[in-house]
Amino acid sequence: MLFHILGLVFAELLGDVSLKQYAQGKGFNYLFLGILGYIFVVILLILSLQNGTILIVNNGWNALNSIIENGFAYFVLGERLEPEQYCGIFFIVLGVYFLKIIPCKFPTVKEIERFFRMRE
Repeated sequence: MLFHILGLVFAELLGDVSLKQYAQGKGFNYLFLGILGYIFVVILLILSLQNGTILIVNNGWNALNSIIENGFAYFVLGERLEPEQYCGIFFIVLGVYFLKIIPCKFPTVKEIERFFRMRE
C-alpha cells in the first residue's frame, strides 16, 4: 500500500507542477501533463483502496503529499513558508509516524544497548 500512496503523491505532484506551468501561460502540453497526472491519481487511488481503508489511504496520501510536495516546492521551485508554518510540517511528519504508513518504530532500550555492545 505504501508504494501506491507514494505513487499517488508523485502523480499529484506531476499534476500540480504541470498545471502551475500551464496557469503561467507556458503551453497546452503542461495542461495535458497536468490532466494525465490526475488520471494517474484516480487509478492509484482505486488500487490503494483495494488494500486499505479510506482513513489510512487518504491520511497517508495527504501527509506524504504535504511532505514531498512541500520539499519539491522549497528545493526545486524556491517557494518559502512563514517560519511558524514549518512547525506544521513537523506535525505532519509526526502524524505519518503515528499512522504507521511507513513502517518504523523507535528502538527499545534493549535494542539500543545491543547495538552499542556490537560496536565494542
